[in-house]
Amino acid sequence: MKPFVFVNIASSIDGKISDESRKQVRISCREDFQRVDRLRAFSDAIMVGIGTVLSDDPSLTVKDERLRYERVQAGKDENPIRVVVDSRLRIPLNAKILDDRARTIVATTEKGLERVKLIEERAEVVVFGREKVDLRLLCEYLYKIGVRRLMVEGGGTLINSLLREKMIDEFNIYYGNMIIGGRNSPTVVDGESFADPVRLELISCQKLGEGIFTRWRVVYR
Repeated sequence: MKPFVFVNIASSIDGKISDESRKQVRISCREDFQRVDRLRAFSDAIMVGIGTVLSDDPSLTVKDERLRYERVQAGKDENPIRVVVDSRLRIPLNAKILDDRARTIVATTEKGLERVKLIEERAEVVVFGREKVDLRLLCEYLYKIGVRRLMVEGGGTLINSLLREKMIDEFNIYYGNMIIGGRNSPTVVDGESFADPVRLELISCQKLGEGIFTRWRVVYR
């Protein structure tokens, strides 16, 4: 068993999520930030790859106090569980995601065992795999601890890996009114191309702020 897995990401019209520096670029508008905050509040866990942590240093917490209050009233923690996929355990000790505002799980492999004790002082560390994190085992573990809705916020390498394992159920993509360009700029799905393109089915499309918000169901063959 696995949670319902959905990707939420902001992209330029040309499919870029940042520029060639891989530093955070503001793509979303105010309305989209509010939408994302609501999505986080209704999720049981939020997953990112180590690349996102190193480039953006996100906190992955719910910003709206009212949404946090509603979570508590429903018997939940103020913030969803934060999950980092980090095969070599490169996460900095001062990363925001390791603060005490939410439970954090860092998934690593046998390659990252040297730093386990250091990270365990700040987060739960789970080991799934020898070279790469076994995403199927990780999602099964998350389901066992009560995660039913898993929100994936990037980056492109993690999304590629999840797609190859046929783990993603839905894409939520906000297209900002910009073109970033750059041959080496990261995209929504980085890594090697698929021999057989992954097909999507459009669920909805709407104007949001200055951009467009779309929802897509993933259709696996």
